[in-house]
Amino acid sequence: MTTGSRSRAKPAAKRNVGARPNLIVTGMSGAGRSSSLKVLEDIGYEAVDNLPLALIESLFAGHPRSRPPLAIGIDVRAADFDADRLKRILSRQRKRGAPLRLLFLDASDETLARRYKETRRKHPLGSDRPIRDAIRRERVLVGDLRAAADEVVDTTDLAPPALRRLLTARFGIEHDGTRLSVVSFAYPRGLPADADFVFDVRFLDNPHYDAALKPLTGRNPKVAAHIAADQGYAKFFKALTDFLGLVLGRFESDGKSDITVAIGCTGGRHRSVYVAEEVGRWLAARGRPATVRHRDLEAETTTARRRARIS
Repeated sequence: MTTGSRSRAKPAAKRNVGARPNLIVTGMSGAGRSSSLKVLEDIGYEAVDNLPLALIESLFAGHPRSRPPLAIGIDVRAADFDADRLKRILSRQRKRGAPLRLLFLDASDETLARRYKETRRKHPLGSDRPIRDAIRRERVLVGDLRAAADEVVDTTDLAPPALRRLLTARFGIEHDGTRLSVVSFAYPRGLPADADFVFDVRFLDNPHYDAALKPLTGRNPKVAAHIAADQGYAKFFKALTDFLGLVLGRFESDGKSDITVAIGCTGGRHRSVYVAEEVGRWLAARGRPATVRHRDLEAETTTARRRARIS
């Protein structure tokens, strides 16, 4: 087990149930801003994209609080884009008591370059330079916004369904308390960027080596029974849940807004998936519902669908 802390963890202020904040949605081009705005619109936000900075404050001023909250998309394509100016706008709005949060979407340089290559779109800063140079230039321009963001979502390993669930969990219904996420993953593909706690379940008996179980996943009852029958499983799961029971309450009392528990194995298909599902059920049974996602299982499904379309 290892523990870590995300760079963008900030104490959560207590808010009234249903009082969702207005959002400024920005970040790296290609990191999913347009997709995120569509999700936010689906869950009740009024979404506006590519708004000039000069119009933001007048839009907030003319937006009655009785209407759904705003989600405003802004990136380097805006003719008057300026990170410092946007930060000043945020500061003024907050001083006026506006419920406003800055959501920053990011992804690795390799992922951003690949997405632009796949879609054959031009980077907004890349008309006269290689794509990786444009990405590096953009990181310089938006770096201060990432540092000032209330929420940072790294979409490097997020398939569209996982991004939808994450945004829905964070912004669908505003509530007091800590939002919990459980994610399974494969170690060869790296740790989840948003993990607070990482648990390694590679010591459990691996269904991969059973020909009948190999094509299945940890959600299958036969795989579940195989893993649960491991002599070390019951003792491990008790130790894991004892630990979570101890630390989650402390983090909630300290005002931590989000906690992500990551469960890893070799392939991200059997053991980590099963344990993540069991942790999700354990949390729900104790009145702490969590979003459960399977990073590499979802990525595998998305890749298979893409290949099927191409063929």
